[in-house]
Amino acid sequence: MKNEADFIKKLLNPRQRDRAFVKLLDLYQERLYWHIRKLVVSHENANDVLQNTFIRVYKSLPNFKQQSSLHTWMYRIAYNEAIRLLEKEKNKTHFSVEGLEERHLDNLVSDDYFDGDEAQLKLQRSLLSLSEKHRNIFQMKYYDDLKFREISDILDIKENTIKTIYYSAAKQIEKYMLEVTLLEIKE
Repeated sequence: MKNEADFIKKLLNPRQRDRAFVKLLDLYQERLYWHIRKLVVSHENANDVLQNTFIRVYKSLPNFKQQSSLHTWMYRIAYNEAIRLLEKEKNKTHFSVEGLEERHLDNLVSDDYFDGDEAQLKLQRSLLSLSEKHRNIFQMKYYDDLKFREISDILDIKENTIKTIYYSAAKQIEKYMLEVTLLEIKE
């Protein structure tokens, strides 16, 4: 966004807030949806989390301290809302982390909105082989194209740690993809 400071003033001005918020929705709705979708996997859950995210953003705007960009602040809210839903789902279903991840993969494959091929399915499996932290950082950098500094601000983790985790995750994914491909060739 070119002039974020002016846009934030409009968001904080009670007379301009609603119109500016509609513009905010137009600018960020799709990007935040896909960020959330990668975390919660299903379309329905992503829509629920997205709605909760924008409700929280709207209510929290007067408290926005502008210590980070508006973009980073909203991603952090979206991330926290997604994690909140996943924790709630994990507690409600009493699945182990592995069971929940397999359930997410099954949901992804059966989802009408998933149009991926076998390679994308392998990539999703490789992502599920990562720890949650590694997976989330990889997805934010690789798919959302966030800068390491932004991911650091969103997750409140040191930037160098984010870099280390990202490159480690990339190597693990590469290794997984190669192993799966070699196993398929042997069959």
